[in-house]
Amino acid sequence: MAKKQRYYVVWQGKKPGIYTSWDDCRAQVQGVQGAQYKAFDSLSEAEQALRMPYRAAVPRVATAQPQSHTSVLVVDANGLTTVRPGTPNPPLLDALAVDAACSGNPGVMEYQGIYIPTRTQVFHRRFDLGTNNIGEFLAIVHGLSYMKKHGLDQLIYSDSVNAMSWVRQKQCRSKLPLDSRTADLWDFVHRAEQWLHANNYTTQIRKWDTDSWGEIPADFGRK
Repeated sequence: MAKKQRYYVVWQGKKPGIYTSWDDCRAQVQGVQGAQYKAFDSLSEAEQALRMPYRAAVPRVATAQPQSHTSVLVVDANGLTTVRPGTPNPPLLDALAVDAACSGNPGVMEYQGIYIPTRTQVFHRRFDLGTNNIGEFLAIVHGLSYMKKHGLDQLIYSDSVNAMSWVRQKQCRSKLPLDSRTADLWDFVHRAEQWLHANNYTTQIRKWDTDSWGEIPADFGRK
């Protein structure tokens, strides 16, 4: 399967603009404090985004989402995520948070990875039919693959014990039927399983403590 072309917009970096490969984008933002960048699926989306301020083009994960627990995360004057002062055993912020959401179960499913300090969306995928557990599993594997590909050593937070178990077993144990509606999703799942079997990784995967910290920063806010 051919890799889909993506377009990388750099708002703040060595040379702002649109780049057609991650390597070119990374060369512009690596080592730049407060670098601002995001990937888009089409050139038209990238061109439109570049004409907008970064904060308008890149939606932030809301800090005051409807949730059952107050978040220990707050945003400082520079727009960066920090931990509320006095929080015991706080989460590490230099990390990637992953989560999934499903409209029905099964239903339209999507997952994303969010870099916690800047609330930047690192990756996002959507499928027409799936389950929340599959999305949580794919989000972790996508995060592991991303970390290894780019030589990063941040840890990954997930709020799904089930998905973390599947990753350890290197197998998605969903009972979602394989049919014409789910063929693309299952192809992606099998590729994720193959990646787990073929790769070693040092990235730590930790459970996000929702009871103590509030919703995970990658939460879609649909609860």
